[in-house]
Amino acid sequence: MDQTNYSVVVGERVVVKWLTPPVPLPHPAPEVFAHLVEAGFNDTAPPYAALTGVLRGREHLLALVTGYLPQARDGWEWCVDEAEAGTTGFAPELGRLAADLHLALSTLPAPDHPLPGLGPDPRAPEGARSPGSGAAVRAEEALAEALALTDGPDGEWLANRAGALRRELAALTEPITTPLIRIHGDLHVGQILKWQDGYAVIDFDGNPTVADADPYQPPARDVAQLTTSLEHVAQVAIKRRGTPPDLAASWARRARAALLAAYRHRLSERGRPDLLDESLIRPFEVEQECRELIYAARHLPRWRYAPMGVLHTWYPEENFA
Repeated sequence: MDQTNYSVVVGERVVVKWLTPPVPLPHPAPEVFAHLVEAGFNDTAPPYAALTGVLRGREHLLALVTGYLPQARDGWEWCVDEAEAGTTGFAPELGRLAADLHLALSTLPAPDHPLPGLGPDPRAPEGARSPGSGAAVRAEEALAEALALTDGPDGEWLANRAGALRRELAALTEPITTPLIRIHGDLHVGQILKWQDGYAVIDFDGNPTVADADPYQPPARDVAQLTTSLEHVAQVAIKRRGTPPDLAASWARRARAALLAAYRHRLSERGRPDLLDESLIRPFEVEQECRELIYAARHLPRWRYAPMGVLHTWYPEENFA
């Protein structure tokens, strides 16, 4: 996936990520970094500084300075190696990392006002949450946009499965009762570095492809984006490494299952199994694939093969004969 920012390694000690273009404040990253430090979450590049400046009369975030992680490679490299080799030993580590991240972010205080988008106020008592209609509307809009932007044979194939996709999204019309926390918002394998001492999650900028995304959402949304990114890795391995499709699909299933098992176990260990509503994972996965198609249509046409390959895996031809 193409990057939207520009990072510079300085003396193999720090990384300066320049935001291109600079982003008006408030920006999520400085607040999230500060909270993760306070919460004792260390599986990230150490945050050192945020550089700001006044542009056109308004304060902007210009750059973020973090620690340099030796021998770091992002998941679009190291995870594709795992897919090509058919190995899934990394997956439990990713599940644990994601769970620890959510446990830390779940203690980040909510804003003093109700939240847009999904509707529920995360401070509201259990049972007082509004239905998940906001999530359902957002997902349906993503499907409609994906259908409109995906042309040619892919578009025809997608249109023939629109009914199946909508049935998958139907779960989002039910009330969302799981806690809403500050999520990562763009949690895919490309945001997870493998370095000499393990794994680290980076880039707390939110999802660049979703305008005005609510930062407080069910943790299942991050989980779904992470699991779908494993599916995308499988597609990359097929296209770029010549991995047989059946072996790549099998690898993705095993990696996904191991990741989710470790995630559940970690939440249970810490007394917070309530953070994950598993009924939300599949509809959020479907929405994410729609967003991948939108991203491909608007920014990176060559990426279309990955979400289309995943959807072909999920909805095989024999089920629509």
